[in-house]
Amino acid sequence: MAKYINPYTDFGFKKLFGEEGNKDLLIDFLNQLLPEHHQIADLNFRNVENMADLSVERKAIFDIHCKAISGERFIVEMQKAKVKYFKDRSLFYVTFPIREQAQTGEWNFRLEPIYFVAILDFEYDEAEERRKFRRDVALKDQDGDLFFDKLYFKFLQMPLFRLQEHELETKFDKWCYFLKNLESFDHIPNILNEPIFRKAFGTAELASLSAEQRAIYEENLIQYWGMKSALETAVEEREIEIAKSLFQTSLSNEEIAKHTGLTVEQIKALRNDTKKNG
Repeated sequence: MAKYINPYTDFGFKKLFGEEGNKDLLIDFLNQLLPEHHQIADLNFRNVENMADLSVERKAIFDIHCKAISGERFIVEMQKAKVKYFKDRSLFYVTFPIREQAQTGEWNFRLEPIYFVAILDFEYDEAEERRKFRRDVALKDQDGDLFFDKLYFKFLQMPLFRLQEHELETKFDKWCYFLKNLESFDHIPNILNEPIFRKAFGTAELASLSAEQRAIYEENLIQYWGMKSALETAVEEREIEIAKSLFQTSLSNEEIAKHTGLTVEQIKALRNDTKKNG
């Protein structure tokens, strides 16, 4: 049995970062992603139900929406699976805190900065992005100069974070290591033995949950693993179909393995089965 919650579940993520008593954890995590001039001293969670005007928009649910006392708005979400039009969806979501700032009467359209932070439990399906664990996005002109300094997207592809304990150098590294490995820890590693992480581990400890919270978490966990299993099956089926189509070419088993993600042994077995059934 695991000692700590899985932070990729809805319950686990909001337990760590979405509760009033733990907002210091969210502040510390976000400050590792933010420039010096946007460091957060304190923040307040926002009610997402009041963020939209149209009924269709009210169906858009954000994991966490908060506002710093200095004015910055944040959308922080744990994205567990690939979705179609992911970039479009991310852009659509930031329109809510933009429109929220509109003022009645005379208004000069001055906006506070907005950050969209997505922690992704998958590799996004683009070759260039697959090579980047962290992708910081802002509006820039044709020369690469910053055009607008109040809208930022930060995407973290957690499967691409591979640093080990002895390789961690920054506080940001430590947070990513914590999130990536939390469920597998059975004690607090020495590198994370500091006040903010000790609190995070205490918050994440399964033994601290009430019976009702434990039931909700376990239901979340079953849903999470069911979804992961379904996705992995779908990906493998697609890889098999690609491999079969490549059997008609002159590519070797090793080359096909590189194109599909299957192992050479899997390719050999699939090729033999194809010949038998063909």
